[in-house]
Amino acid sequence: MNKFSEEKLAKVKEIISHYPEGKQKSALLPVLHIAQDSFGGWLSAETMDYVAELLQITPIEVYEVATFYSMYNLKPVGKYMFEVCQTGPCMLNGSDNIIAYIGEKLGIKPGETTADGLFTLKTAECLGACGYAPMMQLGKHYREHLTKEKVDSIIEECRKNAEANN
Repeated sequence: MNKFSEEKLAKVKEIISHYPEGKQKSALLPVLHIAQDSFGGWLSAETMDYVAELLQITPIEVYEVATFYSMYNLKPVGKYMFEVCQTGPCMLNGSDNIIAYIGEKLGIKPGETTADGLFTLKTAECLGACGYAPMMQLGKHYREHLTKEKVDSIIEECRKNAEANN
């Protein structure tokens, strides 16, 4: 079973301490982020059960939150996750074409991961960068004004980084 390191557990306890006794469920979002970061970039049922135990809430309360927010992954994801905005301004500027192009280029559909485990393609609701449409989030960074050429460059950059880190 996944367990937090002593350091991560201390961070979880510190977050929980910000809330009154009996209201530790309020710490759920940041604790799920720590869990996802700690256990391979996704939340298994076992991990969500562990979070429920730490927060003294029922597992269903954790599942409800984890399945609602797109920032939580409920299955393994690739090393590089392309989260392409698909709302109005991005769609008007061609994000549907960018999503299709990435899918074609990598041989996957939204929600899928490449066989080598390197890339996952997801669609996202508004990422708040409408003036830079079409755009996507890659890790903690936004990639903006996407074109097919920029997508090719980003994929190549990710592949080079993966090779350099192996």
